[in-house]
Order: sequence, then structure tokens, then C-alpha cells
Amino acid sequence: MAKFDLYNPTEQHLCLRETVRKFGQDRLEPQAKTFDDQEKFNDPLFRAFGAELGLFGVTVPEDDGGAGMDPVALVIIHEELSKYDPGLMLSYLAHEVLFVHNLHVNGNEEQRQRYLPRTLSGDWIGGLAMTEPGVGTDVLGMSCRAENKGGYYVLNGVKQFITNGPVGDVFLVYAKTGPTPKDISLFLVEKTFRGFSVGKKEEKMGMKSSPTSQLVFEDMEVPAENLIGKESGGLVPMMRNLEIERVTLGAQSLGIALRCVEIMSRYAIAERTAFGEPLSAFGQIQRFLAESYAKTEAARSLLYHVAQKLHSSERQSLGAASAKLIATISAEEIARNAIQVLGGYGYCREYAVERLYRDAVLLSIGGGTNEAMQKNIVADLVRIYRKR
Repeated sequence: MAKFDLYNPTEQHLCLRETVRKFGQDRLEPQAKTFDDQEKFNDPLFRAFGAELGLFGVTVPEDDGGAGMDPVALVIIHEELSKYDPGLMLSYLAHEVLFVHNLHVNGNEEQRQRYLPRTLSGDWIGGLAMTEPGVGTDVLGMSCRAENKGGYYVLNGVKQFITNGPVGDVFLVYAKTGPTPKDISLFLVEKTFRGFSVGKKEEKMGMKSSPTSQLVFEDMEVPAENLIGKESGGLVPMMRNLEIERVTLGAQSLGIALRCVEIMSRYAIAERTAFGEPLSAFGQIQRFLAESYAKTEAARSLLYHVAQKLHSSERQSLGAASAKLIATISAEEIARNAIQVLGGYGYCREYAVERLYRDAVLLSIGGGTNEAMQKNIVADLVRIYRKR
């Protein structure tokens, strides 16, 4: 009889985990190094997430063409598949969490019917555009503007570090629509709109198989029906979607940490000896193995605990920020530990831990830097304890 727990709450979750784990081992792992080396996006494999596995629209109800699952399912997918190719999974996160989930939660029925079928099938690739060249964590300082012309809006500005920018067909784009910093609106933008262009493709330290670029809007006309929600009402959807983004980024970090623990443990216990003993017999190596395992399990428990609360109508900003902070810090440290345990082999690109370490670094930056997470956690604590 199957055993269900915090990580596999139902039979459906367990089945999902087994399915994506096998897909990761059979399909993602064999190609990961090649596409990282070549800094290329594996377009056919990405679209197979939808066509073969039905992994687009995980949290979208079945009546709307999705799987009707919960945020825990998203954590399972990001955890399992990031063990093998965090780069491709970053593109999946941008499409699935930042676009598909976001659109379903915040868009109206007409918008969902117009855009969900093509993004759920994988015919179209989606993304989100929030960061700008001079504005990252300070999102209220964005300068991209949308001017209401009656039946349409005119967008002008540049977005920076946009995952799926070079390959995306449709994006959710934040822009200012009023005089105050909080007058932010959210728009559906297609790459075919006149005035839309893709800017410089970034050359990155890690996540090389996930394409990143600028998006440029020059007097771009966006139909009024592509406004998500109310004009200047984009701030609440932004904050709410950041919560599930941070948890899934944490799940990517978790996948990296789990893989690194597996690799270094197998190497130190069963593959490498020194002075006639397995490496695991030495105290220095024992510390790397023990602390890496313990920190991974702690991060995993917190992530799943928070994920199970994300379906509620209440804010989970404190939990989401805490989960991302702990998971991303742990992943970087554990990947670095794995390199040290493997020694010279760990430093060589032939072994996965070198790539996983480079990929881990991005996760402490995207979705709000770890420094922003610390600030947000304290702000939430101040609100809680001032009431007591």
C-alpha cells in the first residue's frame, strides 16, 4: 500500500512524482550538459512537457483544460526535474507559474479562453515582464508606461532579464498607468504586436539552457481588452503571484540540493577511497555529508508546509519568503560542498555538480533577492508582533 506524507499527500501526487522523476532521468538528464554547453533552449523537449506529460496548466481547473491540482504538485514537478536540468525548468516556471497560473487566477473568462488553450498545449510559450534595466527589487520604481487611448493602450519602455524573452509568444507585462508608484497595471502582450521587439540576449553564469533577454516596447498598441483586471490594479496580483513564484524557485533549489547530496554521498561512500578508507570515513567529509543532508531535509519540510497553504485566500508572504530564503541559501552551500567532496572532479564540467552550483546562484536573485526576502520577513514580523 502506498504511503502518503507531507511530500506526497495523495495518490495523485505520488503518481505525479514517479512520472516526472522518470521523465527527468530518461529525457532531461541526457541532454542537460549539451544544451548548457551550447547555451541553447531545447524547444522540442520543452513543448513535450505539455504534449506528452500534461504539465502545462497544473493548477488550472479541468473545466478550463488543466490538471486541477494544487501548488504542492508544482513543487513536486520543480523539485524532481530540477535535479537534472534547472535551466530548462526555469523556462518551465516562467511559462507555467508566471504566465499560465497567473493568467488563470487574475484574467477574465474571455482572456482565459483566448490565451490558455495555446499555452496549455505548448503551441505558445509564455513569460512575465516585470524587471527593468534600472529597476529590480524596487518594482514600484518601474518606468515602463502605458497610456490609455480609449480602445487601446500605448506601451513604451524596456524590460530586463526576461526568462523566455527570445522564444516567447505571449507575455504578461507590468506598466505604470498613473502618477503614483502604485499605479501599476498588468497587460497581455503578444510578440506580433507592432512596436514589440526582443533586445539583447544575456550571456549568463548559469541557467544557460533558459534564454533570457530584454523586451522593448516602442509605441506598442495593446487592445484595451488585454488589460488584466482594473487599470492601476496590478499591484495585488503581482504580490500574490510572487508567493507561488518564490515557493517554486525554492523547489528548484531543493531539487539541486537533493541531487548534490545524492552525488556526493555516492562518491564518498561507494566510489572513492583515500588512505585505504572510503572518503566517508573522514571527519571533514562527514561534516559535508551530514550538514548537507540535514539542511536539505529542513528546507524540504518548510517548502511543502508552505505550499500546502498557498491554495487559501490568505496571504502567505512570510512563509513564501522564508521558504525561498532557506532553500536557496542551502542549495548554494550544498552544491559547493559537493564540489569540495568530489575535489578536482567536482570542479570539472564533466560532472553535474559544477553546473548545478552555477544554476543555484540565480535562484537567490530571481523572484526577489535573498536580501529582499530578509526585508520582507522582518516587515511581516513587525506587523505580527506590533499587534501583540
